[in-house]
Amino acid sequence: MKTAPFYQPQGGECAVFEAAHRLRLPLLLKGPTGCGKTRFVAHMAHRLGLPLYTVACHDDLTAADLTGRYLLQGGETVWTDGPLTRAVREGGICYLDEVVEARKDVTVVLHPLTDDRRILPLERTGEVLEAADNFMLVVSYNPGYQNILKSLKPSTRQRFLALTFDYPPAETETGIVAAESGLDESRCHLLVRLAGRLRDLKGLDIEEGASTRLIVYCASLIAAGMPMEQAIDVALIEPLSDDEDVKSGLRDVVQAVIG
Repeated sequence: MKTAPFYQPQGGECAVFEAAHRLRLPLLLKGPTGCGKTRFVAHMAHRLGLPLYTVACHDDLTAADLTGRYLLQGGETVWTDGPLTRAVREGGICYLDEVVEARKDVTVVLHPLTDDRRILPLERTGEVLEAADNFMLVVSYNPGYQNILKSLKPSTRQRFLALTFDYPPAETETGIVAAESGLDESRCHLLVRLAGRLRDLKGLDIEEGASTRLIVYCASLIAAGMPMEQAIDVALIEPLSDDEDVKSGLRDVVQAVIG
């Protein structure tokens, strides 16, 4: 039997997720890049024994990408369900990652699924699907990247329960990095301390601090034999900025922390 994706709970988020699923309520996850939102959803899908349909939203994502479209197959035009429609029909979790990146018509499609109707109208086929009992809609976004053109309207946000995620406390994050990478905890602690210093620069020299995901990448490289300085450079410096002056400043922080 496949083991559950590793996830270290930070509080009562697992209980909230289970309650939301049991009561058929949609859930919104807010938090910075790489803090564990997607891993949390995968963990909960395994824990509840539910299929998971994950969609990485982007500027060109349309409602049809979620609901489905007619495709030419063997000389015939055949309707093919999209991931949202499959989850509604068959049950499971549909997870829309960074939902604010999608086009505006996507949120219009979601609205009937986020109230007591729990329906998905398919205009192209004339169907009105009632969501399966174990269907759950989960969406996420990073408030740190919000702007006036890309934000969730209050009329959409208030259709969801919401959980705020952040990077874990240092001790917890050290355990997560060690469990994920196999690197010893002493060096993981050093990397977490470094990441904390880099996060302090958010909004000053860099747009976003070093994520837990990047710390795991760095620790994994070190565990595989790469020198620490090189691993830090490719995992914790280069991904954060393209500006040479900024990267030079970040390397100064690295030297101050690790010597």
